[in-house]
Amino acid sequence: MKAKGFHELFFSRTREYLDSYLALQCSRSPHTVKAYRDALTIFRRYVTSQGLSLKSFSFDDCTRDFLLGFLEYLQQNGYEKSSCNQRLAAIKSYMWYVADGDITWQQNALMVSRVPFLKTTDKERATLNEECLKALFSAPGRDKRGIRDAAIMILLYDSAIRLSELLGLTTSDVNLQKGIPYLRIRGKGDKERIVSISDQAAGHLKNYIDLFHGPGAPATDYLFYTVIHDRPHSMSPGNVARIIDKYAKIIRPFHPDLPEKVHPHMFRRTRATDLYQSDIELELVSRILGHSSTQTTRIYAKPSLEMLKAAMDKSNPELNAEEPIWPDNEDEFARICGLR
Repeated sequence: MKAKGFHELFFSRTREYLDSYLALQCSRSPHTVKAYRDALTIFRRYVTSQGLSLKSFSFDDCTRDFLLGFLEYLQQNGYEKSSCNQRLAAIKSYMWYVADGDITWQQNALMVSRVPFLKTTDKERATLNEECLKALFSAPGRDKRGIRDAAIMILLYDSAIRLSELLGLTTSDVNLQKGIPYLRIRGKGDKERIVSISDQAAGHLKNYIDLFHGPGAPATDYLFYTVIHDRPHSMSPGNVARIIDKYAKIIRPFHPDLPEKVHPHMFRRTRATDLYQSDIELELVSRILGHSSTQTTRIYAKPSLEMLKAAMDKSNPELNAEEPIWPDNEDEFARICGLR
């Protein structure tokens, strides 16, 4: 059997796709590049689990049936359908990148693109009610670490910032001197936006900065940081998740309506939902969240029961003003009923 050339091997262009095309040419965020790298890495593991070698697995071997088997493999290993679809989307994107550079593989890319995504059901996305929010914000103590933890949770909610954006903030991105305190946020695609924060959130943030960036504090530009081996580093997403989980466990016995799993993104979702339910225009909510399209923002457009009731009442005004069909006169009513 003729040995396959390097350009025929499926994984021959993954490095340039991830490190050059996505990261540099498309300016995708490090988080996005990591997600695509993880997807292709998991696909590599599936390839080897089928007794195939990376040195021989080619684009021609990546057939429809092979990818359907990959989706089954993911589900058998506990991946949610949405995660399976994300992995498949990364492979489709990679194949089109390869085909755009070499027309030889366009038929293969077309075949891969027609592999169907798994059908998913829309789940009700949990949010935090007002009482749970207050309890979480109050749970940290008034010691140095407690002030930091409260500032993180309050800022996640108040500014509706993504976790990656929060951890990318520097001290120069915070402006508390103006009449309207605000943050300069670098979002997806390296797009900047300005988001104002409330005076209460600004007060918590000022207390935090005085403690963690004042005299004697480690020299770092990162707003939120951890010290490892006497050196400051940007705080990790896992660290923030552990902080939130810690206080969720503390308040849970007193707040049984707290969602089963409280995570950083839930603060952003809650804030977006609260803004929408406060009659803030969807376009403005979209701008606050840093979305390029209001279609993305619509997933947070969850109406309250009061909004639903008002809409139902408004669409049926005649029901409230309808005249009773029966006469008030008892003798007339008896006559209608055939009585005397």
